[in-house]
This record gives sequence, C-alpha cells and structure tokens, in this order.
Amino acid sequence: MWRAIVLGFTVVEILFPDQIIAWGERRAFENPNDGELRTWTMPMARLEGVLFAWLALGGRRRTPTVAGLLAVLGVPALLAPERFVRTALKLAYRNPDDLELKPWVVPATRAIGLCYVVLGTVAGRVSAPAEDSRSKSNARPE
Repeated sequence: MWRAIVLGFTVVEILFPDQIIAWGERRAFENPNDGELRTWTMPMARLEGVLFAWLALGGRRRTPTVAGLLAVLGVPALLAPERFVRTALKLAYRNPDDLELKPWVVPATRAIGLCYVVLGTVAGRVSAPAEDSRSKSNARPE
C-alpha cells in the first residue's frame, strides 16, 4: 500500500515538478509568489522523484547507495533543521532571503529528516531465512 502511494507521488513529481513546487511554496511561505527558482531546481525535483521511485521499487536491500544517500541527507535535517532549510533555500532559490517561512516548516524539516534516516537505514531490511524451504524439502537424508 505504502509503496503504491510513494510510487504515485514520485510519478507526479517526475512529470509535474513545477506544480509540486508551487503547491509546496503556497504551504511553506508567507509570500509564495516572491520566490525565484534557480535553473536546476526543476531537474533536481525530478531526480528526487526518480530516486524515491528507485528506492520504493527496489527496496533498501537492492539499492543500498540510494538508501545510504537518503540517510545521509536526513541527518542534518534532523539535527540542524533551521540551517538545513536555509541551505536548501539558497540552493533552490536566487532570492532565499526574501522568502518568509511559515512557523511549521522548521519542525516539519526535523520530522522529515527523521523519516529519511529511518527509511535509509531500516526500511527494506528483510531477515533472510536460515535455510531455503525448497532445499529443505528436497534434501536427501544422509
């Protein structure tokens, strides 16, 4: 169920990053129309969608590099969310100092950082069975 939701969101993010970004701006900024996106912001949003789709489809076990990257990005968001938001705004916008954040953005960034760390380190881990059930039933007595 969660995989389908994540995949649905990632498809929308890959196909329509401008609409996702505009939606986020309206919710996160007091002055959403003042932001001037950098030229690489849309392609990076698409790349984020691709990475999340890859993680959702392959699971952590089959995509350890993506999962590790997710965990690494989550640590500063979790531990220093205000600095993380300022840095992200500088990377994504030409005029980050003109944008006024709504009060919930920094605490939400900390929560998202926690989710990234958990997804990157725990999600998709499956304990392998000690023995393959098929080989057990086909084994010959010695």
